[in-house]
Amino acid sequence: MRTLARRTRGAGPLALVAALLGLMLLLAPSASAAGGLSNAAATLKKGQVYVDPTMLNRFSQDQADALTKKIEKADKPIFIAVVPDAANKDTVLTDLRTLVGIDGVYGVWRGTGGFLAHADRGAMSVGVAERISGAVGRADKGDINATLNDFVDQAAPQTKGTGVNHSTSIAWVVIPVVLLALAGAGVFFLFRRAKKRKEEQARAELEQLRRVVDEDITAFGTELERLDFNPRAADADDAQRTDYSHALDAYEKSKRLMDEAKKPEDVKQVTEAIEDGRFALATLAARRDSRPLPERRPPCFMDPRHGPSVKDVDWAPAGGSARSVPVCQADADRVAAGLDPAVRTVDTEHGPQPYWNAGPAYAPYAGGYYSSFGSGLLPGLLVGTVLGSMISTPAYAAPVMDHGGHGGHGYQDQYEGGDYTGADFNAGDFSGGGWSGGGDFGGGGDFGGGGDW
Repeated sequence: MRTLARRTRGAGPLALVAALLGLMLLLAPSASAAGGLSNAAATLKKGQVYVDPTMLNRFSQDQADALTKKIEKADKPIFIAVVPDAANKDTVLTDLRTLVGIDGVYGVWRGTGGFLAHADRGAMSVGVAERISGAVGRADKGDINATLNDFVDQAAPQTKGTGVNHSTSIAWVVIPVVLLALAGAGVFFLFRRAKKRKEEQARAELEQLRRVVDEDITAFGTELERLDFNPRAADADDAQRTDYSHALDAYEKSKRLMDEAKKPEDVKQVTEAIEDGRFALATLAARRDSRPLPERRPPCFMDPRHGPSVKDVDWAPAGGSARSVPVCQADADRVAAGLDPAVRTVDTEHGPQPYWNAGPAYAPYAGGYYSSFGSGLLPGLLVGTVLGSMISTPAYAAPVMDHGGHGGHGYQDQYEGGDYTGADFNAGDFSGGGWSGGGDFGGGGDFGGGGDW
């Protein structure tokens, strides 16, 4: 059974003070005045889904129970509330986040005003929750049950951290006092548990990636052997030997970097090396056949193992909109003939999935293959996919510092999804986007006070 924990880096006494402030906010009379959300916050700490009694005619208790089970099965810190129009449209999400006091993803359906979601940086990359909520709100056109289920289905694979330990929900009230009493060794123990949990998750993601990247390296090595190039052959010239040496060096480099990888982000350097080596191999093949040298193009989007692309074609992934993607000649022929391209799939807990829908762990895998072709290419290729929602955010491109988090803000290094934070969160980060999917505020428009989000 999981226990509640907080993150460590530099949090120490400040985190304890923040937790105490969170307790004061929970107990103070002003809490009940914050949009009347006290009951919602208390329920979310236990079941992660709250429906105001006045909204049960639009979202039934059975539907709420089914959604709760879905979130519990996903084991993610996702919190959903269905509240009436009386809730303050400008502050309802921030008020709810403050009262619940848990780092996570928060979604609110407000009366006739539609659906909106925000997320802490420790639980989800910046802007992802808002984009998902806008998309499902527009797609489901006022259907609360469909909107909330679609949101959870899309948000869960992109949410970091684990869900709430329901059996110890009373701890949300007493944990600040307990932490103050434990001090020293007790606090250190809790910090260690949180750190260990994140390290275990990173190791699991790396091992998942290792199997896939090893397959890519093996495929690259097979291509090297199949070329059957002898640098000492009489018909080999210096340019060919340079290409072959470059490809061979890239192959050895990719193996070495994969062996040295300590975290999922390290995989980006591996796929960068594979892409570079494959282009050298394509150039060598062209020289040997006396063909024009190939243009430096991105790898085939369908499967980077196919090597450099030769053209762009219009193609739509399952359930997505059409976009122009770089493909190899074989996949271009398949698409032209109305056939499915040979897509790279990987094993997931939901069965084989295209690499772009296999979860956030594959962001560095894809990013390495396309890093040489500009930061705007990959988000455009992946729009509407799991990776697309993540890679298109500023947080993906921003450096993550050891002691400062994104943009110098230390929040993400302190907490991750599912951690207790009380009121210690940056309300400025917990913002963005407008309400969508409702009757009065449909179409993803803004309330007029959007600048405050």
